[in-house]
Amino acid sequence: MFRTKTVEQSIQDTEEPEHTLRRDLSALDLTVFGVGVVIGTGIFVLTGKVAKENAGPSVALAFVLAGVACALAALCYAEFASTVPVAGSAYTFSYASLGELPAWIIGWDLILELALGCAVVAVGWSSYIRSLLDNAGWHLPGVLTGSHHGTLGFDLLACILVLVLTGILVAGMKLSSRVTTVVVGVKVTVVLLVIIAGAFFINGDNYHPFVPPSKGTEGGSGLAAPLIQLMFGFTPSNYGVMGIFAAAAVVFFAFIGFDIVATAAEETRNPQRDVPRGILGSLAICTLLYVAVSIVVTGMEKYTDLSTEAPLADAFKAVGHPVWAGVISFGAAVGLVSVCMILLLGQSRVFFAMSRDGLLPRFFSTVHPRFGTPHRSTILLGVVVAIVAGFTSIDVLAELVNIGTLFAFVVVALGVVILRRMRPDLPRAFRTPFVPAVPVLSVLGSLWLMLNLPAETWVRFAIWMAIGVVLYFVHGRRNSRLNVR
Repeated sequence: MFRTKTVEQSIQDTEEPEHTLRRDLSALDLTVFGVGVVIGTGIFVLTGKVAKENAGPSVALAFVLAGVACALAALCYAEFASTVPVAGSAYTFSYASLGELPAWIIGWDLILELALGCAVVAVGWSSYIRSLLDNAGWHLPGVLTGSHHGTLGFDLLACILVLVLTGILVAGMKLSSRVTTVVVGVKVTVVLLVIIAGAFFINGDNYHPFVPPSKGTEGGSGLAAPLIQLMFGFTPSNYGVMGIFAAAAVVFFAFIGFDIVATAAEETRNPQRDVPRGILGSLAICTLLYVAVSIVVTGMEKYTDLSTEAPLADAFKAVGHPVWAGVISFGAAVGLVSVCMILLLGQSRVFFAMSRDGLLPRFFSTVHPRFGTPHRSTILLGVVVAIVAGFTSIDVLAELVNIGTLFAFVVVALGVVILRRMRPDLPRAFRTPFVPAVPVLSVLGSLWLMLNLPAETWVRFAIWMAIGVVLYFVHGRRNSRLNVR
């Protein structure tokens, strides 16, 4: 159960003709992927919501803290991706350091995280498009707009989006990269326009007090309460210095996705150099954009007056420029397309890597002879996610994405320390600085954020993990390629 797959074996498996992915990506492509998946509706919604409810104008500092926490994890991902440039990201890294069962568990976790993340994003995109269609006088039948308030329906637009993006991913990484570049270009342009335009309406008085006085909050009850409250009786406070930390725990999730860059390491022309650049570059760009947007929105309107549903759009309405609300909605709708595509990409690469190792049926690890993509795993997962997106309700599923990502961060950070001890001889194009201090800080930060999630999220996560362990013993352990080496 804890047998490891050496780095040399992992790299050797990528050279098998039927299981070799085409190397088409550059550092710029990877950076675009990272920005494309991280910048979503959160930049238009989460900034104002957290400013009003948790930190006031000091939400900008919360984004900086969250960015630092992500940077700790990013440094660990960068070392692993440059040392083991193989598809699968945290799954492959775990196989090389922690062993087969931990690798299976993290792979199973990533499949859940990326599938649910893609479904949730597709549903969000569908709601934006329906809103634009309603404004134009075109209305979809209620039964084709998804499930709402206990009534069963099918979200046709979300399903179509996932299927179209699946087709693009099957057709090749270069085409996927070009589509993503165009979409991300539009999205970032809209964000920059909003920042520049909003800067002209900033009122300095709205920044006072920059750190509002601390105010206690009432905790939840039962399984809806954060796990840390049930374990230690600790309840967070809003505003003040502790409010900044509480806000950082919330806005951290706006950064989720940069780790997907590592899943494309095997399809990168020079992974040892380009993957660390893509991971760290995309994280730096996203942090700067988040901080700039938070400064603008809290300067345009007093934090106590911000709306929680569309704070940036409503801030422009408050200063007499409602046309910008339409621009923001357009940017959000376009931006979600790239988020959905890159989540699908990451999921199919993890599934492909697990299949190539025999832990999932080997049928799904065959590469298309013309396009050089894992077409079978991409199509299977695309259809499943399309169905899930058609019937899903996003309220419950979003937090499962968060806990899955944080769990991956913990495993990768631990893996860096273990592999440094097990294989100090390995050539590392990028080395995480201050080991073990940086990995340990990354683990502690991720665990702290996990403890702030509701207990019911932990229960659902534990059930999914239990199902995965059963599948490992039923199929994966017996069919692992390490059995025949």
